[in-house]
Amino acid sequence: MGKLSTHVLDITQGKPGIGMKLELFVIEAGVKTLLKSEVTNQDGRCNAALLEGESLKVGCYELVFAAGDYFDALGQTLPNPKFIDKVTLAFGIADVAQNYHVPLVVSPWAYSTYRGS
Repeated sequence: MGKLSTHVLDITQGKPGIGMKLELFVIEAGVKTLLKSEVTNQDGRCNAALLEGESLKVGCYELVFAAGDYFDALGQTLPNPKFIDKVTLAFGIADVAQNYHVPLVVSPWAYSTYRGS
């Protein structure tokens, strides 16, 4: 069985995004349902897989990262409204036997992601 994981890399500091809040949603028939809320640890990761085993299902998902709150907590001066605030990554899981790693590389001005394993 596969699993879903994530981590945050703060490219303004060149280190893991420690203490960033995130939420995982499943999207079914146009309805968005919260599955989990987490906060990243000292390595910028969650302490356990977001989904694995029977909880990992084929479907559409969203990870929503509270990047604006994270940068506020660091004391970074940001415009109002923030350019990057909530980062929403919409993705699909097609094969539950595979690992899906969905990282966030972020600054107050840009972000990127990719599918890792």
